[in-house]
Amino acid sequence: MFDWNAFLTQVITSPLIEWIAVLTGVLYVILAARNNILCWSFAIISALLYMYICYTYQLYLESGLQTFYLIMAIIGWIMWNQSNASGSMIKRWSLQSHAVNILISTLATVILGYLFSSYTNQENPYVDAFTTCFSLTATFLVTKRVLGNWIYWIIIDLISIYLYADRGLYLSSVLYLLFTILAIVGFSTWLKRFKSQVQ
Repeated sequence: MFDWNAFLTQVITSPLIEWIAVLTGVLYVILAARNNILCWSFAIISALLYMYICYTYQLYLESGLQTFYLIMAIIGWIMWNQSNASGSMIKRWSLQSHAVNILISTLATVILGYLFSSYTNQENPYVDAFTTCFSLTATFLVTKRVLGNWIYWIIIDLISIYLYADRGLYLSSVLYLLFTILAIVGFSTWLKRFKSQVQ
């Protein structure tokens, strides 16, 4: 039986750096769902903090992913700033583009998972590889304002709940539960905006 008291104690006593990383991460997703360029400033802060946290907890792929998030947050800020000048249109990828992405990301997941399980002390190498590889594309899709990014995030966030809870990062696992809900809201918000564009 799940020990809710122990879980809540772990969440409450989480380190301050994790609380700040969580708060800035939540603000990023809320603002991204609202198509607000300020989301990228919070993404930068959250990524920097999680780079350190993930490395400390031996989630090396996740730490590397946070480095990518940092770079993409800067690129996202620049791209959204440019597109805001010409109108912030939501775009849609074809099913073929998604299929190609899923195939490539799955192959990369298997390769990275194998390498990190064989040659490092990486925890949950295949799960971490999955969230890492698919997050790369999902983040790129956010910077390009592609509607389907939210579907990727819903799946990634659900898996990340387990990944972080397994390492004792309970506050972060709660964050990813919240991210899942926000991704559903984000998809709904962007879908409405997309439909209004094509009318």
